[in-house]
Amino acid sequence: MEQGRREGADAGPTVGQLGETRLIGRFAPLLRPGPAEPASPYELLGPGDDCAVVAAPDGRFVISTDTQVQGQDFELHWPSGAESTGFDTGHKCATQNLADAAAMGAVPSSLVVSLALPPATPVRWVEDFARGLRAGVLACGATSCGIVGGDLSASREISVTATVTGDLQGRRPVRRNGAEPGDLVVLAGTVGRAAAGLDLLLSTDYVPGRDAVLDELAGCQLRPVSPVGLGPALARAGATAMIDVSDGLLRDLTRMAEASGIDVALDPQALAELAKPLAAAGRLLVRDPLYWVLNGGEDHGLLSTVPSHVQLPEGVRPLGSVLASPPGQEGAQAGPLGGSDREPAPDRIRIGTTPVHELPARVRGRGWDHFESQEGF
Repeated sequence: MEQGRREGADAGPTVGQLGETRLIGRFAPLLRPGPAEPASPYELLGPGDDCAVVAAPDGRFVISTDTQVQGQDFELHWPSGAESTGFDTGHKCATQNLADAAAMGAVPSSLVVSLALPPATPVRWVEDFARGLRAGVLACGATSCGIVGGDLSASREISVTATVTGDLQGRRPVRRNGAEPGDLVVLAGTVGRAAAGLDLLLSTDYVPGRDAVLDELAGCQLRPVSPVGLGPALARAGATAMIDVSDGLLRDLTRMAEASGIDVALDPQALAELAKPLAAAGRLLVRDPLYWVLNGGEDHGLLSTVPSHVQLPEGVRPLGSVLASPPGQEGAQAGPLGGSDREPAPDRIRIGTTPVHELPARVRGRGWDHFESQEGF
């Protein structure tokens, strides 16, 4: 894993010393496409006015927002000795937002980003954040997405909020509630690697720079890459439901199953293949790699259901199949922010013939929830 810039005594001026106007002057140009990069076709007016102007060619756009807070969603200094740089934080910010648009079957068209920073934050960290944000957009293949504006504020800890818009290109949005019995369950991208990387970063048994395989997993946590182009590709192929796997494979798949009123059988062999790249981390941390596959989510892969006759786009793998739910087991109604007022049914998902709640304790988990027994990391 490429190591980011470490801040030390030579970190240079802080944002408090530079001030907002000069900071924007250093920060904003780094968000623009480089000479060899394409300009966004959606950006009609970028930073510099009170609002940006973004094209919505078919009269609609999808929109989503995400927040990262230092100490809750990321750390600057990890128990392993690794450090999260501004580049890492910007890269992750781009990925998690772009994946949300892609999960609706949309092409990301714009990002706006708000940064709240302690006055002692080095200006270099903010510049690296801007570079990482731009690099994340490119790494995810979202070359038509412009970074069109944002805001700066002071805070006691670093907080990053970004909003993404996306173009449906005349298609219907792919929601979570359209899966049908007989559909295939498929995954674009990976799952489990970022979760393994997180546990490595949190462990003093992991020494950054000593093992390239482990460093790559840590990099999946610090700088995840979502297969953003496969969201629209799955939509064009006839996807019936889709969700960004941000909180854990089982947790997010259960959300889809609840919304659609269906059950799912996952293929144990497909899950075992996803676990293979995690074996070295499992040996070091004495953990079953399948735990990370089932409960990890920050790779931001795209979980979808498609009719069984569909030819899958390259980069999409089958994970299982959709089953009819027993009579009377209706789907949950989503609330205004996408949540439900009841606990997910534990029997919606099974691995082969084994219901999830009957899996061995070593692979059971609950996925990620900001308010569920969380005290930072």
